[in-house]
Amino acid sequence: MRLCFLVEEHYRHDGMPNEVIRQLTAWGHQVDVLRPGGSLLCMTEAVRAGSHDAWVLKTVSGGPGLTLLEAAASAGMTTVNDARSIRRVRDKALAAAIGRGRGLPMPPTYAAARPELLAELPASEYPLVVKPADGSSGRAVHLVASPEQLIAMAPELAREGLLIAQPYVPNSGIDVKVYCVGGELYATERCSPLHPERSVRERRVPLSAEVAAIAGQVGAVYGLDLYGVDVLLGPEGPVVVDVNDFPSFRQVPDAVARVARAVLGLARAGQSPAPGAPSAVAAPGPRAPQIPVQVSASAGETA
Repeated sequence: MRLCFLVEEHYRHDGMPNEVIRQLTAWGHQVDVLRPGGSLLCMTEAVRAGSHDAWVLKTVSGGPGLTLLEAAASAGMTTVNDARSIRRVRDKALAAAIGRGRGLPMPPTYAAARPELLAELPASEYPLVVKPADGSSGRAVHLVASPEQLIAMAPELAREGLLIAQPYVPNSGIDVKVYCVGGELYATERCSPLHPERSVRERRVPLSAEVAAIAGQVGAVYGLDLYGVDVLLGPEGPVVVDVNDFPSFRQVPDAVARVARAVLGLARAGQSPAPGAPSAVAAPGPRAPQIPVQVSASAGETA
Protein backbone atom coordinates (compact mmCIF):
# COMPACT_ATOMS: atom_id res chain seq x y z
CA MET A 1 0.00 0.00 0.00
CA ARG A 2 1.04 3.60 -0.48
CA LEU A 3 0.36 5.93 2.45
CA CYS A 4 0.95 9.62 3.07
CA PHE A 5 1.67 10.83 6.61
CA LEU A 6 1.27 14.53 7.39
CA VAL A 7 3.70 15.25 10.23
CA GLU A 8 4.18 18.75 11.58
CA GLU A 9 7.41 20.06 13.10
CA HIS A 10 6.20 19.51 16.66
CA TYR A 11 6.19 15.75 16.04
CA ARG A 12 9.15 15.55 13.67
CA HIS A 13 11.24 13.54 16.14
CA ASP A 14 8.39 11.99 18.10
CA GLY A 15 8.11 8.21 18.43
CA MET A 16 4.48 8.41 17.40
CA PRO A 17 4.19 8.50 14.40
CA ASN A 18 7.82 7.97 13.32
CA GLU A 19 8.01 4.43 14.67
CA VAL A 20 4.71 3.60 12.97
CA ILE A 21 6.13 4.89 9.69
CA ARG A 22 9.22 2.70 10.14
CA GLN A 23 7.05 -0.32 10.96
CA LEU A 24 4.89 0.14 7.89
CA THR A 25 8.01 0.52 5.74
CA ALA A 26 9.49 -2.65 7.26
CA TRP A 27 6.30 -4.50 6.30
CA GLY A 28 6.90 -3.47 2.69
CA HIS A 29 4.50 -0.55 2.36
CA GLN A 30 5.46 2.76 0.76
CA VAL A 31 5.12 5.71 3.12
CA ASP A 32 5.53 9.30 1.94
CA VAL A 33 5.94 11.98 4.62
CA LEU A 34 4.82 15.57 4.12
CA ARG A 35 5.71 18.26 6.66
CA PRO A 36 3.03 20.91 6.09
CA GLY A 37 4.48 23.24 8.71
CA GLY A 38 7.93 23.34 7.15
CA SER A 39 7.30 23.10 3.41
CA LEU A 40 5.99 25.29 0.62
CA LEU A 41 3.06 23.31 -0.72
CA CYS A 42 1.42 23.66 -4.09
CA MET A 43 -2.11 22.86 -2.93
CA THR A 44 -3.35 22.27 -6.46
CA GLU A 45 -0.73 19.53 -6.95
CA ALA A 46 -0.12 18.15 -3.44
CA VAL A 47 -3.40 16.25 -3.43
CA ARG A 48 -4.10 14.04 -6.41
CA ALA A 49 -6.93 11.52 -6.41
CA GLY A 50 -5.65 7.97 -6.36
CA SER A 51 -2.06 8.86 -5.49
CA HIS A 52 -2.27 7.26 -2.02
CA ASP A 53 -4.42 4.60 -0.40
CA ALA A 54 -4.81 6.74 2.73
CA TRP A 55 -3.62 9.98 4.30
CA VAL A 56 -2.76 10.04 8.00
CA LEU A 57 -2.58 13.19 10.13
CA LYS A 58 -0.29 13.78 13.11
CA THR A 59 -0.25 17.52 13.71
CA VAL A 60 -0.83 20.12 16.36
CA SER A 61 -4.20 21.81 16.70
CA GLY A 62 -4.47 24.87 14.50
CA GLY A 63 -1.64 23.73 12.24
CA PRO A 64 -1.82 23.59 8.43
CA GLY A 65 -1.94 19.78 8.29
CA LEU A 66 -5.70 19.59 8.75
CA THR A 67 -6.24 21.84 5.74
CA LEU A 68 -4.20 19.46 3.59
CA LEU A 69 -6.03 16.44 5.02
CA GLU A 70 -9.37 18.04 4.24
CA ALA A 71 -8.17 18.70 0.69
CA ALA A 72 -7.32 15.00 0.36
CA ALA A 73 -10.75 14.06 1.68
CA SER A 74 -12.46 16.43 -0.76
CA ALA A 75 -10.63 14.63 -3.58
CA GLY A 76 -12.24 11.39 -2.45
CA MET A 77 -9.26 9.88 -0.62
CA THR A 78 -9.38 7.92 2.63
CA THR A 79 -8.13 9.84 5.66
CA VAL A 80 -7.19 8.59 9.13
CA ASN A 81 -9.04 9.81 11.12
CA ASP A 82 -11.92 11.17 9.05
CA ALA A 83 -11.11 14.85 8.38
CA ARG A 84 -14.52 16.06 9.56
CA SER A 85 -14.16 14.08 12.79
CA ILE A 86 -10.79 15.65 13.48
CA ARG A 87 -12.23 19.12 12.97
CA ARG A 88 -14.98 18.30 15.47
CA VAL A 89 -12.56 17.51 18.28
CA ARG A 90 -9.77 19.96 17.44
CA ASP A 91 -12.16 22.83 18.23
CA LYS A 92 -12.85 22.20 21.92
CA ALA A 93 -15.82 24.59 21.98
CA LEU A 94 -17.41 22.67 19.11
CA ALA A 95 -16.48 19.33 20.69
CA ALA A 96 -18.22 20.32 23.92
CA ALA A 97 -21.38 21.42 22.13
CA ILE A 98 -21.53 18.19 20.12
CA GLY A 99 -20.67 15.96 23.09
CA ARG A 100 -23.17 17.47 25.53
CA GLY A 101 -25.83 17.43 22.83
CA ARG A 102 -25.24 13.72 22.22
CA GLY A 103 -25.32 12.76 25.90
CA LEU A 104 -21.64 12.54 26.77
CA PRO A 105 -20.87 13.37 30.43
CA MET A 106 -19.04 16.66 29.79
CA PRO A 107 -19.00 19.77 32.00
CA PRO A 108 -20.92 22.90 30.99
CA THR A 109 -18.65 24.82 28.63
CA TYR A 110 -18.48 28.54 27.92
CA ALA A 111 -16.63 30.09 24.97
CA ALA A 112 -15.23 33.61 24.80
CA ALA A 113 -13.28 35.40 22.09
CA ARG A 114 -11.70 37.68 24.72
CA PRO A 115 -10.85 36.81 28.35
CA GLU A 116 -12.68 39.84 29.77
CA LEU A 117 -15.95 38.32 28.50
CA LEU A 118 -15.53 35.49 31.00
CA ALA A 119 -16.09 38.09 33.74
CA GLU A 120 -19.80 37.69 33.01
CA LEU A 121 -19.74 34.25 34.61
CA PRO A 122 -21.19 34.23 38.14
CA ALA A 123 -18.88 33.59 41.09
CA SER A 124 -20.80 30.36 41.74
CA GLU A 125 -19.14 28.81 38.66
CA TYR A 126 -15.66 29.10 40.19
CA PRO A 127 -13.17 27.54 40.31
CA LEU A 128 -12.92 27.43 36.51
CA VAL A 129 -10.70 25.54 34.13
CA VAL A 130 -9.74 27.92 31.32
CA LYS A 131 -7.87 26.82 28.20
CA PRO A 132 -7.53 27.64 24.49
CA ALA A 133 -10.22 26.19 22.26
CA ASP A 134 -7.47 24.90 19.95
CA GLY A 135 -5.08 23.75 22.68
CA SER A 136 -3.27 20.43 22.81
CA SER A 137 -0.74 18.55 24.97
CA GLY A 138 -1.90 20.38 28.10
CA ARG A 139 -0.85 23.78 26.72
CA ALA A 140 -2.09 26.84 28.60
CA VAL A 141 -4.55 24.98 30.84
CA HIS A 142 -5.29 27.11 33.91
CA LEU A 143 -7.19 26.50 37.13
CA VAL A 144 -8.72 29.88 38.00
CA ALA A 145 -9.89 30.15 41.60
CA SER A 146 -11.77 33.45 41.52
CA PRO A 147 -12.97 36.35 39.33
CA GLU A 148 -10.08 38.41 40.68
CA GLN A 149 -7.55 35.84 39.49
CA LEU A 150 -9.21 35.79 36.09
CA ILE A 151 -8.78 39.58 35.79
CA ALA A 152 -5.11 39.28 36.72
CA MET A 153 -4.58 36.57 34.08
CA ALA A 154 -6.35 38.46 31.28
CA PRO A 155 -3.17 39.70 29.51
CA GLU A 156 -1.77 36.16 29.41
CA LEU A 157 -5.04 34.64 28.24
CA ALA A 158 -5.49 37.30 25.55
CA ARG A 159 -2.69 35.66 23.54
CA GLU A 160 -4.59 32.36 23.25
CA GLY A 161 -7.41 33.28 20.87
CA LEU A 162 -10.81 31.68 21.48
CA LEU A 163 -11.03 30.40 25.06
CA ILE A 164 -13.26 27.87 26.75
CA ALA A 165 -14.11 27.81 30.44
CA GLN A 166 -15.58 24.91 32.39
CA PRO A 167 -16.47 24.59 36.08
CA TYR A 168 -13.75 22.59 37.81
CA VAL A 169 -14.68 18.96 38.51
CA PRO A 170 -13.35 17.98 41.96
CA ASN A 171 -11.05 14.99 41.59
CA SER A 172 -8.04 13.24 43.07
CA GLY A 173 -5.54 14.96 40.77
CA ILE A 174 -5.26 11.86 38.58
CA ASP A 175 -6.48 11.79 35.00
CA VAL A 176 -7.58 8.58 33.33
CA LYS A 177 -6.58 8.45 29.66
CA VAL A 178 -8.37 5.87 27.53
CA TYR A 179 -6.90 5.00 24.14
CA CYS A 180 -8.84 3.37 21.32
CA VAL A 181 -6.77 1.56 18.69
CA GLY A 182 -7.82 -1.26 16.41
CA GLY A 183 -11.22 -1.47 18.10
CA GLU A 184 -9.73 -2.07 21.56
CA LEU A 185 -9.62 0.18 24.62
CA TYR A 186 -6.68 0.65 26.99
CA ALA A 187 -6.70 2.80 30.13
CA THR A 188 -3.80 4.60 31.78
CA GLU A 189 -3.59 7.00 34.69
CA ARG A 190 -1.35 10.04 34.98
CA CYS A 191 -0.98 13.29 36.88
CA SER A 192 -3.49 16.00 36.00
CA PRO A 193 -1.95 19.16 34.49
CA LEU A 194 -4.04 21.05 37.03
CA HIS A 195 -2.30 19.27 39.93
CA PRO A 196 1.45 19.23 39.17
CA GLU A 197 2.10 18.83 42.89
CA ARG A 198 0.91 15.24 42.68
CA SER A 199 3.53 12.58 42.04
CA VAL A 200 1.84 9.99 39.84
CA ARG A 201 3.66 7.45 37.70
CA GLU A 202 1.95 6.96 34.37
CA ARG A 203 0.82 3.35 34.15
CA ARG A 204 -1.77 0.99 32.73
CA VAL A 205 -4.85 0.54 34.92
CA PRO A 206 -7.95 -1.68 34.74
CA LEU A 207 -10.78 -0.26 32.65
CA SER A 208 -14.19 -0.19 34.30
CA ALA A 209 -17.31 -1.05 32.32
CA GLU A 210 -18.66 2.47 32.92
CA VAL A 211 -15.59 4.24 31.56
CA ALA A 212 -15.33 1.75 28.67
CA ALA A 213 -18.92 2.51 27.66
CA ILE A 214 -18.20 6.25 27.71
CA ALA A 215 -15.00 5.86 25.69
CA GLY A 216 -16.83 3.79 23.09
CA GLN A 217 -19.59 6.37 22.92
CA VAL A 218 -16.98 9.07 22.25
CA GLY A 219 -15.87 7.26 19.09
CA ALA A 220 -19.47 6.97 17.90
CA VAL A 221 -20.35 10.59 18.67
CA TYR A 222 -17.38 12.15 16.87
CA GLY A 223 -16.77 9.47 14.23
CA LEU A 224 -13.22 8.66 15.33
CA ASP A 225 -11.27 5.41 14.83
CA LEU A 226 -7.91 6.17 16.50
CA TYR A 227 -8.37 8.44 19.51
CA GLY A 228 -7.81 9.18 23.17
CA VAL A 229 -10.25 10.34 25.86
CA ASP A 230 -9.32 12.20 29.06
CA VAL A 231 -11.66 11.24 31.90
CA LEU A 232 -11.91 12.59 35.43
CA LEU A 233 -13.49 10.51 38.15
CA GLY A 234 -15.61 13.18 39.80
CA PRO A 235 -18.00 12.98 42.74
CA GLU A 236 -20.92 12.28 40.39
CA GLY A 237 -19.10 9.80 38.17
CA PRO A 238 -16.77 9.91 35.17
CA VAL A 239 -16.56 13.17 33.22
CA VAL A 240 -15.03 13.60 29.77
CA VAL A 241 -12.76 16.65 29.71
CA ASP A 242 -10.88 16.21 26.43
CA VAL A 243 -10.83 14.13 23.24
CA ASN A 244 -7.74 13.74 21.03
CA ASP A 245 -7.40 12.36 17.53
CA PHE A 246 -4.27 10.23 16.96
CA PRO A 247 -2.75 10.61 20.47
CA SER A 248 0.55 9.18 21.77
CA PHE A 249 -0.85 5.75 22.77
CA ARG A 250 1.63 5.65 25.63
CA GLN A 251 1.45 2.49 27.76
CA VAL A 252 -0.54 0.64 25.08
CA PRO A 253 1.13 -2.77 24.59
CA ASP A 254 2.74 -3.17 21.15
CA ALA A 255 1.40 0.30 20.35
CA VAL A 256 3.45 0.77 17.19
CA ALA A 257 2.31 -2.49 15.59
CA ARG A 258 -1.29 -2.00 16.73
CA VAL A 259 -1.50 1.52 15.30
CA ALA A 260 0.20 0.43 12.07
CA ARG A 261 -2.29 -2.43 11.63
CA ALA A 262 -5.20 -0.09 12.36
CA VAL A 263 -3.99 2.39 9.71
CA LEU A 264 -3.68 -0.41 7.15
CA GLY A 265 -7.12 -1.75 8.01
CA LEU A 266 -8.74 1.64 7.50
CA ALA A 267 -6.82 2.20 4.27
CA ARG A 268 -7.90 -1.19 2.93
CA ALA A 269 -11.50 -0.55 3.84
CA GLY A 270 -11.40 2.50 1.58
CA GLN A 271 -13.35 4.45 4.13
CA SER A 272 -13.69 4.53 7.89
CA PRO A 273 -15.92 1.73 9.21
CA ALA A 274 -18.95 2.52 11.28
CA PRO A 275 -17.06 4.44 13.93
CA GLY A 276 -16.94 4.15 17.61
CA ALA A 277 -17.84 0.73 18.76
CA PRO A 278 -14.65 -0.84 20.02
CA SER A 279 -14.82 -4.60 20.28
CA ALA A 280 -15.28 -5.34 23.93
CA VAL A 281 -18.21 -6.57 27.23
CA ALA A 282 -21.52 -5.42 26.71
CA ALA A 283 -22.62 -2.05 27.94
CA PRO A 284 -26.14 -0.68 27.60
CA GLY A 285 -27.28 0.56 24.20
CA PRO A 286 -27.43 -0.67 20.63
CA ARG A 287 -23.76 0.12 19.86
CA ALA A 288 -22.41 -1.09 23.18
CA PRO A 289 -18.63 -1.23 23.48
CA GLN A 290 -16.99 -3.96 25.48
CA ILE A 291 -13.93 -4.17 27.65
CA PRO A 292 -11.32 -5.57 25.26
CA VAL A 293 -9.49 -8.80 25.85
CA GLN A 294 -5.84 -7.80 26.02
CA VAL A 295 -4.10 -10.11 23.58
CA SER A 296 -0.45 -9.50 22.83
CA ALA A 297 0.32 -9.28 19.12
CA SER A 298 3.66 -9.94 17.51
CA ALA A 299 5.39 -6.70 16.51
CA GLY A 300 6.37 -8.37 13.25
CA GLU A 301 2.84 -9.36 12.26
CA THR A 302 1.42 -7.71 9.18
CA ALA A 303 -2.16 -6.67 8.90
